[in-house]
Amino acid sequence: MPRRNRRDSAAAGGLDEERARRGLPAVQAWTDGEWAVRTVPADAAVKVYRCPGCDQEIAVGVAHVVAWPADGRGDLTDRRHWHTSCWKARGRRAPVIRRARGGPQYG
Repeated sequence: MPRRNRRDSAAAGGLDEERARRGLPAVQAWTDGEWAVRTVPADAAVKVYRCPGCDQEIAVGVAHVVAWPADGRGDLTDRRHWHTSCWKARGRRAPVIRRARGGPQYG
């Protein structure tokens, strides 16, 4: 029989249930600053996103990462969903700049 005297995680640590389920982001230092990075497992990837690293779609059910500035200057609109491999290679590749018409242009 499970123990019933456990504390509620929200009361104990100040975290809501959704953040606790997803896990806290790790802070990574890059040449362009520090970034909070959270891994999104395949079963939690329920929307389509466009990766800023390759300008390709991240399909539903594909594990990936979400990154945003860790300095606290941004808001929810600063979060970006990246393919895991694109995020790891971002220091070695030029950024993709989306043009209004046509395909991606590499900077």
